This record gives sequence, C-alpha cells and structure tokens, in this order.
Amino acid sequence: MSYDNHTPDSRLRSLTDRFGYTHLLTTTLVLVAATILLGVAAKATGSGLACQANWPQCDAGPYNLLPANLPSFYEWFHRFVAMFAGFAIIGSALAAWRLPDIDRRVTGLVVLGMLLTPVQVALGRETVTQYTMNILSLHFWTAVTIFTLFLVATVLVWAPRLTTTHVTGALALGIVALPGHVILSPVVDAGIETYSPTMQLVQYAVTLALLGAAIIAAMVGRRRITGRAMTPLLVAPPLVVLVLFFGRQAVNPTLELPYLAATAALFATFVAGFVLTRRRG
Repeated sequence: MSYDNHTPDSRLRSLTDRFGYTHLLTTTLVLVAATILLGVAAKATGSGLACQANWPQCDAGPYNLLPANLPSFYEWFHRFVAMFAGFAIIGSALAAWRLPDIDRRVTGLVVLGMLLTPVQVALGRETVTQYTMNILSLHFWTAVTIFTLFLVATVLVWAPRLTTTHVTGALALGIVALPGHVILSPVVDAGIETYSPTMQLVQYAVTLALLGAAIIAAMVGRRRITGRAMTPLLVAPPLVVLVLFFGRQAVNPTLELPYLAATAALFATFVAGFVLTRRRG
C-alpha cells in the first residue's frame, strides 16, 4: 500500500484521531446520499422552482433565508443538507491530503470529488434559474459521480476489515432489492400517472443501495476471491449504472424493454455471483 507524504496538520490529526478517518469518510458518504435523495424529493414534488426561483436564498424570513411553505421547505432542506455535505467533502479531502497515513488512491478519489463539488453547486443554481431537463440530468449524474467516488474511497478504507461474508451479504442485498426497484418503477401498474413522489424517492434509495452492493462485492471480491467467481462481481457495477440510466427513462414506453433487460441481466449476475462466492467460501 502506498501512502501520501504530505506534512500532517495537527488539528486535522486531532479530529481524525478522535473520530477516525474511516468514520469521517463514511459520514460524508451518508450526507452525499442524503443530498441526492432530497434532490430527488424536490424534483418529484415539483419543488425545484419553489423559493420563488431564488438561489441561494429562499422566500421567507430574514433576507429570504427560510422557506415560506411546504414545497419551498423541500427545496430549502435539500440545499441545507447539501451545504453540510459540501463541508464534509472538503474536510474529507483536506484530511486525506494532509495526513501521511492515507492511501493515495483514497486521496485521489476524495480530492476529485471535492473538485467536482463546485461544479455541482453551479449546476444546482442553474436548476433553479433555468430548470431545463438537460441541466437537471447533468446535475443528477454529477451527484452520482461524486457519490461513487466517495463510495469507492469508503470501501477502500474499510477493505482490510471486509471479508467474503460481506461479499455474499452485498450480493444478497442486491438480489432482494432489485425486484423492489422494478415494482417501484413506472413500468409496473399504470405508468407515470401513479409514479408518486414517494415511489420515486424509495426507488432511488434502492438504486443507491444496489450501486453500493455491486461496488462492495466487486472491490472486496478482488481482495478475497479468485477464479471465475470474480466475473459476475466485476460485471455487476456497470449493469447497475445501466439500470439507473434506463430506470430514469422508463416513463418512456420505448425504453421499458431496455430497462427490464438490464434488470434481468443484473439479477442473474447477482445470483451467479452469490452462488459462486458461496461455493468458493
């Protein structure tokens, strides 16, 4: 394992010694995931243009800093949590850069995530001032990229403590969660008319869980497993991305079949990985 050779900052070391860098990174990951889901909630409830299209202000209270109604609250709370996620991202990146015992791969991932954060903030502003589908989509995928960078970094710092049991557990989670993803999609039932904000929020939460399960299985599997059992583990992460991509477009009837094909392939991959890993174990 290679290490960063930057001079440590005493205050950062004191903080990470008390709480542990692994826990700091895990907390950052949770905040990034929460920001994504709150953004989905704001979009699904039509609250993206609440706060009377003000940014970063809202539409009530001193200097218009607070929300005036429930739709404004969704948008305001999304921004509120995103602010703390941004601070956590910066703190995680600075700690990784300054502390000498952090793997350089982790440092590279979190620093890249930090560099993408101002881009994400600018896109967030554009979703309020313009609110076009292209900007909304770019805003979402940038958030998913940041989430993935911190997810991989988090798995790296926890990897020495993870075993094949965690691989099979992650695959089992994927097997259980994937049918729920389909049930919550507009492909099932009457389509977009019944695709409620709650369904969208839960479906995206399941999507993040699927992405986490696939990445954990692939990364820990590379450390703990050899042979053909690795093949489905490496195939799973890109399949999750396909499921996410087509799942976002599944309100379009022409893309229902690619979505279902991607979910079927991912389900088969999870099952194959689970069976082969259990046999190797």
